[in-house]
Amino acid sequence: MIQKSFIIEENIKLLKNKFSLFYGENLGLISEFKKEITKNINNKIINLNQSEILDNQEILLNEIENLSLFEDRKVFFIQNVNDKIFNILEEIIQKNKENKFFLFSEKLDKKSKLRNFFEKEKFTDIIPCYADTEATLKKIILKKLKNYSGLSNQDITFIIEYCSHDRAKINNEVEKIKSYFDNKLINTEDLIKLLNLKEDDDFNLVKDTALNGQKISTNKLLNSTIIEGDKTVFYIASFNLRLMKLREVRIKNYSNLEKSISELKPPIFWKDKPNFLNQLKLWSTQKIDTALQKLYNVEIMVKSKTNLNKDTLIKKLIVDLCNLANASV
Repeated sequence: MIQKSFIIEENIKLLKNKFSLFYGENLGLISEFKKEITKNINNKIINLNQSEILDNQEILLNEIENLSLFEDRKVFFIQNVNDKIFNILEEIIQKNKENKFFLFSEKLDKKSKLRNFFEKEKFTDIIPCYADTEATLKKIILKKLKNYSGLSNQDITFIIEYCSHDRAKINNEVEKIKSYFDNKLINTEDLIKLLNLKEDDDFNLVKDTALNGQKISTNKLLNSTIIEGDKTVFYIASFNLRLMKLREVRIKNYSNLEKSISELKPPIFWKDKPNFLNQLKLWSTQKIDTALQKLYNVEIMVKSKTNLNKDTLIKKLIVDLCNLANASV
């Protein structure tokens, strides 16, 4: 019997049958189901891998038949299943009385015996775990961070893109976010730094060199720094943040730069102030607005076209921004 994953997410107790199979590419969702089942079961869980059972079927059969005085049933988790376990499963079904079985697999095609069996039989449940949509992932992030303020749509999109639309990675990063922002207030700049600790230093050097208009150094760094296509959203967001901060100071009080910089929230780190001051001298409000439009255009292009060479696109963008820094606009 086929069950909808989003319905089972709401109430795992709807799985009444003794045999349930979870399958699909959404390993993060499958992992959540395992945790939820574990929370709702008082019995001891016996965790086995299909390979162990294929090597020695007696391991499973003995566990099924041997109940102690203190247990009326057992609960089995069988990992990494496929059609190779099908014949053994038929034997288990005949011998099983009260035990519950939860089987877990990655993708199973439509011709799979195991999948067809669980779909057709009334005494089995099968839960397909397909890849999450962006809308689903947004709901997950909003739900997990509902008590936090400052979370913008841009932040949510950044988290999703950074985690490559992977629910398991998103769950891990959200826990990191909760620990870091213990004051319940999220700001975008710290969020980007938190999620990109390894990439941050190298790319920040490229970013600052480009915004400082240093053409020769920028070209050298682009040749020696790894620019990853799947980090496009991070690169764009990083440039965006710096340019928005420069714009904030520009429109506040250009006659007193130090005062304007000191009023920024979050504040500019003292080591970063020399770069920030130099960039203020180069970037007028008009140039900043032109750069922000370029960033927006690239972001739209990346999201709407799948066959782009993203690392080349980002490198060209960096060169364009470096040239714009030197322009006499």
